[in-house]
Amino acid sequence: MTNIGVFDSGVGGLWILKHLNAELPGYNYVFFGDQGHVPYGGRSMEEILNFSIAITKFLISKNCKVIVIACNTASAASLKYLRIQFPDIIFVGMEPAIKPAVEVTHTGKVGVLATPATFQGELYNSVVERFAHDVEIFKDTCDGLVSQIEKGDLNGIETQTILERALLPMMEKNIDTVVLGCTHYPFVIPLIRKIVGEKVNVIDPTSAIVRQVSNILKEKNLQSESLENNNQIEIFTSGEINKMKPILLKLFKEEIDVKKIDWKNDLELIIIK
Repeated sequence: MTNIGVFDSGVGGLWILKHLNAELPGYNYVFFGDQGHVPYGGRSMEEILNFSIAITKFLISKNCKVIVIACNTASAASLKYLRIQFPDIIFVGMEPAIKPAVEVTHTGKVGVLATPATFQGELYNSVVERFAHDVEIFKDTCDGLVSQIEKGDLNGIETQTILERALLPMMEKNIDTVVLGCTHYPFVIPLIRKIVGEKVNVIDPTSAIVRQVSNILKEKNLQSESLENNNQIEIFTSGEINKMKPILLKLFKEEIDVKKIDWKNDLELIIIK
């Protein structure tokens, strides 16, 4: 039986989980949202790496053979290290979708929304260096947006103000493409489209991640064996259970049990009985 682990700093990775579960049925999924530490964006890379190592160990204890780091910030801080440290586990990380943005832009001007840690990471800089030779990139960290989404405020005045502050200066520079460099941000795509209009491309990397996981499962011969025995979803949070439930219900249209998990010295995870 193949279990697929998914983790994020908070609820953003639930967007990835929803699409994985819908398009790759027959697998058991284990999701961990580190809401006790959200947001990751302003934390040091070393701190995020330590969180990611502990979460990985927890997911391995849940028999996860494939782990999706559904967080651009955690991917930037830990993906390279985790692949070396845990060679028997297949890791799929997130990176800002610069390449597809370059392929679709006509103005040669692209906006990227991501956290400070993502922009500082080697992964982001590597992607820009490889693919963004002929485009001009405008960046914004959307300070406070992750916290608004965690609160479930997907279209309120404060959330709209944060996005307008990021996007309107980019629109003045004639961008025609916006890259979502944080897994929380797809939750506010309708609001983003309201601000930038329908002519601007909004690139959500979720479908690319699902394709990558699907290809890996086929390549490693880890296809699901039976839809009847599998397709269970376990959800864990290090924050307050009630803060995750509303978004879960919105995404999956059915109630899924959420289990509480605590940090021990920020280096180990302990399930609350």
